[in-house]
Amino acid sequence: MRSTFLSHEQVFVRPLRFLKKLGAAALASDLARMTAVDDGFLMDDTGGINYYLSDGSCVDRFGRMSPCETCAVRPVILLDEGDETLLRHVEQKGSITTAEYGFYPYAVLDRGLRELAEKCLRDQNLQETGRFVTVMGKKVPVYLISSREVILLKLEQGGASGYVRLSDGTIVSEGDHAFLEMKPVRWIYDRENAMLVSVTALFAGLDRYAADAYLKIDFLPDLQVHELQAIPKKAGFRLEDHDELSLIRAYVQANIPVFIHGLSGDGKSDRVREIDPHALDIELVNETPETINGRAVYNEAKDEIIDIKPAWLVRLERLCRDGQTHILFFDELTNATKQTQAVIFKIVLERFVNNRWELPANARIVAAGNDRSESSASHDLAEPLFGRFAHVYIRTTAENWMPWAVRKQLNPYVMEFLANNDLYLRTPYTGNEPNADPRRWEMASRVLDSSGNDFSLLPAIVGRDAAESFVSFFRAQQQITAIAEYTDEELSRFSIPRKYQIAQQCLYFSAENEKEARALVRRLGAEYEAWFRYMLERKKKAGLS
Repeated sequence: MRSTFLSHEQVFVRPLRFLKKLGAAALASDLARMTAVDDGFLMDDTGGINYYLSDGSCVDRFGRMSPCETCAVRPVILLDEGDETLLRHVEQKGSITTAEYGFYPYAVLDRGLRELAEKCLRDQNLQETGRFVTVMGKKVPVYLISSREVILLKLEQGGASGYVRLSDGTIVSEGDHAFLEMKPVRWIYDRENAMLVSVTALFAGLDRYAADAYLKIDFLPDLQVHELQAIPKKAGFRLEDHDELSLIRAYVQANIPVFIHGLSGDGKSDRVREIDPHALDIELVNETPETINGRAVYNEAKDEIIDIKPAWLVRLERLCRDGQTHILFFDELTNATKQTQAVIFKIVLERFVNNRWELPANARIVAAGNDRSESSASHDLAEPLFGRFAHVYIRTTAENWMPWAVRKQLNPYVMEFLANNDLYLRTPYTGNEPNADPRRWEMASRVLDSSGNDFSLLPAIVGRDAAESFVSFFRAQQQITAIAEYTDEELSRFSIPRKYQIAQQCLYFSAENEKEARALVRRLGAEYEAWFRYMLERKKKAGLS
């Protein structure tokens, strides 16, 4: 096995069969976008990019034979006899065959994990794997974020525009950094010529000669670095502060089934989606043992019973083909019948469905249920089933809800009110009128955004008492004209709710003296400063500040 470039003959003189079908143009990976030295003619708006050929010529971003000074690299791997056994997930789509081989940091990290990655970076707590890959001729370390292996890359040059747009729409400006994930590389598999051709141009930032040297020496080892074991370190222990989300991530990474306990509206499924945006959600209240285990059908022609795989398992297998860790989420397990719980117990215990079909190796099980106090239809988990899970108990408070609200860009009025009136985050359910909970406040945010902040729409969502307190609070806030002075020692002793109150007072005072307000909120800490910046920006856009 060796790596090289496509040749001019293979692309333009006697094109390879798949190039006749797909064309010669290649899209840029996120790594190529961030490492390319763009002169304004390297990429087009669709993400097509120039790439090198073996004889020194190149293919431009439109797939034409055109001289280009700046190019990316679209690697080719020539296979020796027996190398095809190393390929994974070989798939045939019409006349095109694709396969996976190796891992490379070519794609931006999923949005759901970026906050965790940024937090680890801020806290100088990036977990090293002991492995390295080569980027732009330099060895960079591979880190571990949750179960994902990533590199940290700074955008040195943003091209003619000063920034690059990554494949998911993220904008990265010059000097900014991004986390790129080690993912399985997808290749076009040309069996006739015993070769793999990268679907995308994988990387850039090297001239033609440096790229050739890298392909000959370090590229294949870099593809295989994911499979190597890190150098064992001395055993030790540590004690860390975990929030509920990081606990769930840790158990998922260790392949331990997790059960999330919480009240309705506490965001159990939201936490699962933050870990795996593509999680497969099964609402067990609507399921029966037959829909979970699959159906048995009589085949009259063969006079035999045939077991048909359940539809959810087919979807899970398709989801897990990318080789990444994905969550199978059994929601409302406590509302499932005892018979359905027994079926789930077999799946959790054995990782087999109906004693026939094994769960994908990269599937992880998470379940959730509401408290018994909320549902007369709920059942206690049988002791054997309870014992198969790590149990995480969620209790949403204004303090841990507020950073989520900032990330989701909730309406600033909702966040201001709850920062100062946390007792209204959840109000009792009476059955006579609506009550408030975290999910319903998110609904209130949406209706305020869509109506231009019409407070009269709130009673139907959060109840009359909460809505009246909401209106009274903001009428009173209009009277704030100054903020108090605090020493650093005083600020350090304040509780989280009190700090949010001060940040909120700074928000109102910013209309009179924004510089002083920003200075005070900056002393509160990064979390409160982020809250303040978001709220101020929303108010300015709405003409309220």
